[in-house]
Formats: sequence, C-alpha cells, structure tokens
Amino acid sequence: MSLKIRPLVSEDFPSWLPLWDGNNKGHRDEAVTTETWSRLTDPNFPVHGLCAQLDGQMVGLVHYVIHHTTGSINPVCYMQDVYVDPVFRKKGIARVMVMELSQIAFKEKWARLYWLAESDNKAAQALYQNIGVKLDFTLHVLPIAR
Repeated sequence: MSLKIRPLVSEDFPSWLPLWDGNNKGHRDEAVTTETWSRLTDPNFPVHGLCAQLDGQMVGLVHYVIHHTTGSINPVCYMQDVYVDPVFRKKGIARVMVMELSQIAFKEKWARLYWLAESDNKAAQALYQNIGVKLDFTLHVLPIAR
C-alpha cells in the first residue's frame, strides 16, 4: 500500500468529482460544484484541498479554508470536508490526511486547525476524539441567501 497525500491540481477534477459527490451524499448542485472546484484550484483563493492517493488512485479528500480571526494574529484553518471512499475506509487514510494538514498548519504557523463533525457520525467522532480537543459549543445557523 503506497499512500500519498498531496495538494489538488486542476487535472484532478475527474477523480475528485466522485469523492465530492460521495461527500455530499449524491446531492450535486452543478453551480456549487463548479465554483468549489474553481476555488480549490485557484492559488489566490483561501479555499484549498488535499487528496489521498492509494497506489495512484484518488481515494480521499480534505478541503480547508484559511482565514483571519479576532482571537489570534496568525490565521486559522477551518477543515471543512474530510471524505474517504467507503471502499477504502478503516485503513487510517482520514487520519493521515488530517495529520498532513496539521503539519502544513505547523509549517505555516496557523494559530489553530478546527472542524465540525455531526455528533452521530461515529467514524468521525472516533477519529477526532483522539486528535483534537472537543469543545462544548452549540452551532447555530441563520441562512441568508443561496
């Protein structure tokens, strides 16, 4: 098993798309998909992505957003999406991707790396409880526009 974590590049779109669809549980909005890919591959945009390749096949993705905050001088990183193809789960791929992102965070001197996970997503909770510190906050959302 040869696992490689690397940044997404524009040529990755055909391999990324099925993972993106899986991450979104098969509900694709073409405009959002097109814009997301454009942002992920624009080096001047604060949205980035990594992929996991197993023996040359893309099997996982992580998307993240770098932004400033009032709580720190250095920027912070919001890890928005972590997804591994179901066929390749339980092999530690998600953990490797998150740890790779944490190494980038360390190198770039981001103040923190943070994320949200559904409380009933047992796989995500099992991974994250061993990586991060769980804070007791409630998320509230006020939808504005689509």
